[in-house]
Amino acid sequence: MPRRSRRQPPPRRELNEAARLADRLQQAGYTKRDIARILSRDPSLVSQFYTKNKGAAFVPALQQVLAAVETGGITDLPELASIAARHTRRRTTASGTRARVRTKAVLITPTGSGTGRVGAQAIASGSARLRPLIAEAGHLGLRLAFTVRLAKTGYVHPSGSRTDSPGIRRDVIQRADHTEERSYGSAQTGGFDAADFARRVDAAGGDVTAAVHQWLVESGRIQPDAQILHLEIRTWRPR
Repeated sequence: MPRRSRRQPPPRRELNEAARLADRLQQAGYTKRDIARILSRDPSLVSQFYTKNKGAAFVPALQQVLAAVETGGITDLPELASIAARHTRRRTTASGTRARVRTKAVLITPTGSGTGRVGAQAIASGSARLRPLIAEAGHLGLRLAFTVRLAKTGYVHPSGSRTDSPGIRRDVIQRADHTEERSYGSAQTGGFDAADFARRVDAAGGDVTAAVHQWLVESGRIQPDAQILHLEIRTWRPR
């Protein structure tokens, strides 16, 4: 008679409160990506609620969002994001002080200088890491500029066109894969109002990629079906 294996399957890890709340939101029809947008964070963080026991700082926000969905009947992502923002508390260190935000995307110096970059993977999920940078820049009354890369055929105007980027050095960066990087806004031209772009991002449900894409299409700079492959946001304090 074969001996029974003494090995037992590992016990299923009990979900923490953040993961349980995220589960209830998913049962209500929201995806992990939606939850990340509501929290103004990268979708990978929501996955870490389950895999790395993270998310304690977002429990109050998730509770309020869940109540708004289940009791208040609120379904609009920007409105839910606004509710979450009012109840998101920063992590604290062992001494009780507020912990620094670890993502580079929200690091803005006293002069207003801040930079955030995302590549293809983050862009596909809405460039969520850039949203806090834009939101903080808008709150501080900063100016904003950005650089995008996409296929040459996705641009409406030819390389170096003054119509495309008036007042900006028009040395477009061309790459071997038939893509181009072009910049919009600069300290010399005044750039864009960060608060306006923050509102655009909110209107797009927190999707920074979609907000930038919509602006480029509306201003006649790219084709509607063009795909952004790289995105960089820069901020500074107006003089």
